[in-house]
Amino acid sequence: MFLKVQLPWNVIVPADCLDAKGLMLQKSIVIRLLDDFASKKATKDLGYFLAVTTLEKIGEGKVRQHSGDVLFPVVFSGLTFKIFRGEILEGVVHKVLKHGVFLRCGPIENIYLSYTKMPDYRYVPGENPVFMNEKLSKIEKDVVVRFIVIGTKWLEAEREFQALVGLEGDYLGPIS
Repeated sequence: MFLKVQLPWNVIVPADCLDAKGLMLQKSIVIRLLDDFASKKATKDLGYFLAVTTLEKIGEGKVRQHSGDVLFPVVFSGLTFKIFRGEILEGVVHKVLKHGVFLRCGPIENIYLSYTKMPDYRYVPGENPVFMNEKLSKIEKDVVVRFIVIGTKWLEAEREFQALVGLEGDYLGPIS
């Protein structure tokens, strides 16, 4: 699910990037904000950071005594992506294993669909392994699959989510 959020943030602008002209200062603040935003990747509460949409407010800068850099408190709006239990989403298969498949959905790389959560599908080994049902519907690499989220887990060290998903429900499975 995409979320629109408003966040307070502290942006540190190095002293050598400061200029008496307001536009150059504003540009430096925006560039630093975008760099910080991209490097943060995700949080447990908000999900993955996707985009800064508007810079709402730039507070008064405070000079840091050690370095001479200036810290600006800012408030901005942005978009995030977070998955929730019970949500129906689509993902692309990127790895097929004997016990299930791994999918990608937006910025999330580790979405696991276990063979136990694929009713009627059976594993077919080979050079390009697949899961296939009696109607010859295939779940293989690069196939788009509609699934339901069973559970999610936040990994603090990697700053990313993992998810367990299933195909138990109406209109779930490979999309042709």
